[in-house]
Amino acid sequence: MNFARLLSAGAVALAALSTVALTAPVAAAKDWKTVTITLEGAYAPWNLTNPDGTLGGFEPELAKYLCDHMKVECTLVASDWDGMIPALTAGKYDVIMDALSITEERKKIIDFTIPYAHTHAAFATAKDSPLANAAGTGTVIKLDPGATGKEIDALKEAFAGKTIGIQAATVYSKFIYDNFGSIATVREYKTGAERDLDLESGRIDLVFDDAVYLISAFEKANGTLGFTGPEIGGTIFGSGEGLGLRQADTDLRDMFNKAIQSALDDGTIKTLSMKWFKTDVTP
Repeated sequence: MNFARLLSAGAVALAALSTVALTAPVAAAKDWKTVTITLEGAYAPWNLTNPDGTLGGFEPELAKYLCDHMKVECTLVASDWDGMIPALTAGKYDVIMDALSITEERKKIIDFTIPYAHTHAAFATAKDSPLANAAGTGTVIKLDPGATGKEIDALKEAFAGKTIGIQAATVYSKFIYDNFGSIATVREYKTGAERDLDLESGRIDLVFDDAVYLISAFEKANGTLGFTGPEIGGTIFGSGEGLGLRQADTDLRDMFNKAIQSALDDGTIKTLSMKWFKTDVTP
């Protein structure tokens, strides 16, 4: 082939591509004026459903601050926990706000904002149970992903042969299966409330969940339930709780990041933490 003709043809093609690049419309970022946020409405005090059907709790109040800060109209919708991520990726909602732990595994499917909270997890049992006041009760241990320690070994010995209730599809369920699945019976529940009722009635021996959620559960149980064993913190359950978004919606993520940072800087998150959790969950 004539080399000069090849160069000439290449130049023409390049010029054509350049013309297309200059004249083709550039896809504009979405103008976010409305945002739909989903949460359970049944994970107090993170979020709950009031008697009049409205949603309340730490996250709905924080959501109002964030949306007002962004000058965006937000609609909060209650949905089932175990279907939230599929519904998000399918476009049914724009944001998940349900004490969603930021983990590397979930990042393969969805994107996250910066964390707006970071809490511990813990075991709970009936106060009159022989499992009450297990070794380490009243203390906090910090673990990294995949790590265990002597405290976990002590709990394995104490809880061997027992039944542990967990809410399905949570970071806490993986921890229980990994560490206790071989020595205890693990029973999954669709909601935390269903599981907690079984603990109260004695149908299961223990539950494992977010510690501030459990404090609210203790109040509903009229003080008959309590922590047992140490609270578990660190990065083993992720880097904190954040908003879940579709990976393509980077502009919305950035908007929420700025609003969350503002809420951290001006003390709003600390104030809401003390109101709803009676402790500061600022990450």
